[in-house]
Amino acid sequence: MLQSPHKQSMAGSALSRLKKAANLSPTKRTATLSDGSTFEFYAAPLTMAEREQAEQMLGGNTPNGFALNILVLKAVDASGQKLFTAGEIAELKNEVRDADLQAMMLAAIQNPEEAQVDMKSTQK
Repeated sequence: MLQSPHKQSMAGSALSRLKKAANLSPTKRTATLSDGSTFEFYAAPLTMAEREQAEQMLGGNTPNGFALNILVLKAVDASGQKLFTAGEIAELKNEVRDADLQAMMLAAIQNPEEAQVDMKSTQK
């Protein structure tokens, strides 16, 4: 069944609107490490394709494995270079403090705008 040109243009404009609103530019993320230092990196918001990729990677069927896969997929430096590779996952799991890794994974997954709202709502 063919759609009328009017319906096709509406569908195209809806997709264009969603893509424009997505703003997939990387933003600075920070995690406070157990030694008190701050670990800074950049990550773009998560897309559905990246979520599916992280779920399919080794360990992606557990919450921690999924979050670690997201960190590996998304974390980049200021110039856009990946900070971690899938080959470093075992090393991250075995040679980095769990608390530090959890803080970095949370920073990678959390939407920075939501984090700012959460921080404001907890301050009195």
